[in-house]
Amino acid sequence: MEGVLMKSLRYLGWFFGLFIPLGIAAQNPTVAPSGLPCGEAIGTVHFICNLISPEDLAVIPGSEWVIASGNREGGRIHLVNVQSKTATVLFPTANTDERFDSETYPACPGPLNPTDGNNFRAHGLYLKPGQGDIHTLYVVHHGSRESIEIFDVQVATTPTLTWVGCVIAPEPLGFNGVVGLPGGGLVATSPRTGDVWDWESRTGWTRVPGSEDTTPNGLEVSADGRWLYIAGFSEAKLTRLSRGQTPVQKEVIELGFNPDNLRMSLDGSVIFVAGPGNIQTPREPLNETSNVVTMNPATLELEQVFQHAPIEGFVASTTAIQIGNEIWLGTHRGERIAYFSLQ
Repeated sequence: MEGVLMKSLRYLGWFFGLFIPLGIAAQNPTVAPSGLPCGEAIGTVHFICNLISPEDLAVIPGSEWVIASGNREGGRIHLVNVQSKTATVLFPTANTDERFDSETYPACPGPLNPTDGNNFRAHGLYLKPGQGDIHTLYVVHHGSRESIEIFDVQVATTPTLTWVGCVIAPEPLGFNGVVGLPGGGLVATSPRTGDVWDWESRTGWTRVPGSEDTTPNGLEVSADGRWLYIAGFSEAKLTRLSRGQTPVQKEVIELGFNPDNLRMSLDGSVIFVAGPGNIQTPREPLNETSNVVTMNPATLELEQVFQHAPIEGFVASTTAIQIGNEIWLGTHRGERIAYFSLQ
């Protein structure tokens, strides 16, 4: 039997000023055009430019680099320098390296066509730290196929990607968030079917018990792989769900906004939860707010970090990461990363 503990959002403190009125761009539900130069700050919020729908962000540990997804056709994966605040295309490029691990990913039909960048669409990201200077990057991919694409990340002077395999989504699954598991394998959310799925090389896909009512979007996992943290976007909630345990254990935390992506801090002390608020029916994206809280993965206590009115050219946050004394925000509806300093 599932034990469900409902917890309400507790506003424990503010790091940042709230609801600063800002100009709103023309009414376009997909992209947030802006009459302001991208490099121009809005209040205390600054921007990193020349990206395409950077819906999710992942820090490369021990480096000064961040990986950004691109959740529109032709979105690509970008590499962003923490110091210079500049972005360059990381994948696909004409000289992309490949090393197909067919033993681990036997059902993968082969690499993507690196010259077909316009059909590449990177959604959720997860970077699994490895030994030394090589890490593993999991990318939710839409476009020429619905899949999880897996890369080795080689950290040198400038990080590079080597494609190593893929896991294809069986019908009718459609992925959003993904995490790599400590013992191998991965877990992905499928908003299309409203549940969460576990994949291992030997057994393939199996549905995670208890995930059927989580309205899943973003995803995180504990260091030991025993607990999943699921962003329930449509019901404005978070769920901590046991994995591989009997009986299933589940705890639900209600939020005041719609959580999108989840990102564990590098030290594992908190999970950053980001997403839009003030969602209306029908949706008016350019009225939606940016929201970030941190969640203690052990106690499930929440602390508010950021809440902001719609930001011209950016609209609302979908993910949050901490870089030193800065919080970086990704968005689905803009072409820039937003960032601000903690006070």
